[in-house]
Amino acid sequence: MEWTPGARELADLELLLSGAFHPLTGFLGHDDLHAVHERGTLADGTPWPAPATLRLPDEAAPGDEVTLLDPEGVPLAVLTVTERGHDGLAAGPVRPLGAPEHGPFARLHRTPAQVREELGGRAALAVTMRGPLDDLTEITATAKELDAVVLLLPLSYGEPGPAVVRAALRAKERLPADTLVVPVPLAPREEPEIDLELREHVATAYGAAEHLAGPEPVSIPGPPHRRGLVVFFTGLSGSGKSTIARGLRDALLELGTRTVTHLDGDVVRALLSKGLTFSKADRDLNIRRIGFVAAEAARHGGLAICAPIAPYAATRDEVREMVESVGADFLLVHVATPLEECERRDRKGLYAKARAGLIPEFTGVSDPYEEPDDADLVIDTTHLSIEAAVTRVLGALRSGGWVR
Repeated sequence: MEWTPGARELADLELLLSGAFHPLTGFLGHDDLHAVHERGTLADGTPWPAPATLRLPDEAAPGDEVTLLDPEGVPLAVLTVTERGHDGLAAGPVRPLGAPEHGPFARLHRTPAQVREELGGRAALAVTMRGPLDDLTEITATAKELDAVVLLLPLSYGEPGPAVVRAALRAKERLPADTLVVPVPLAPREEPEIDLELREHVATAYGAAEHLAGPEPVSIPGPPHRRGLVVFFTGLSGSGKSTIARGLRDALLELGTRTVTHLDGDVVRALLSKGLTFSKADRDLNIRRIGFVAAEAARHGGLAICAPIAPYAATRDEVREMVESVGADFLLVHVATPLEECERRDRKGLYAKARAGLIPEFTGVSDPYEEPDDADLVIDTTHLSIEAAVTRVLGALRSGGWVR
């Protein structure tokens, strides 16, 4: 089978294939992940600070070979699945099929082996960067003391990546002539100490004798009402989420202070996701497509409203990451109307057909709904009018500063 991983997974895949994640040769399984979380090592005791994981559809089983594609469908690697977890994670070694060919500053990318060959045995002072280097005094002095080549490693993952590479190229102009600039698509980790350890591992893979961590970027995101926002409703069929979403769209259009994109579920199914079934894999793909379009709208400062069922926590997390990776905000609204009430309403007769076995894999009946534990707003419409529910969501947008 073929599979296109998410943005963070693709970044980790590139580092696995290039050797920047040495000694890893693939995505981690249960024992290694447990050891990383508990001790900061792999299961065999080898130091390693952070998970490297991949989610695959349920049909991928141990022993299968999965071709991993980039977003344009270009084969990058083959994963041999050795282990599957209940949370959708898959483990196994990867072997390369081709190098990534696209993206800003692709000409600057080199593998650790290529960099070490270019160094020719000379010591290197690696500087990992997520923001500009305003003061080069320490770098210059340390490189002179070590008699080392300066190796700037701009961490180029995500929307800020090209700006970080540009900052590295500007710094190179004020550093010794033999300074190297090599972009590394390393996604940030939430825990600062783990992020630093991972940066040190990568710097060592590139041949660094010494590592300096450059300053973190100073983020001035601007006021919320100027930032992109995705309002993502999730809930069972019949919960009222689609009706609330339409009411929110209408209220925002009446206010006229935000550019609004409404990704209606039926319209998405008829156009963007035409041809998809209601299998778990296709439902996940439908949510990813919605998330991608919503993130693109939010990337440019728009406000996107989505209201799919989105029953699986992992897929909702993927959408949140898509949105936040482009510098936009994400508001998850759980329309938590109980199953009994949703089934009582059942205007389309879907629950009755599902109970009769006419609709397989129906959320809430024959397929699970994973209730979110990270919802920003929870609404039960059992005893709440649609107007009141819309008012609550609009109030959350106002209190968050997204709507004035």
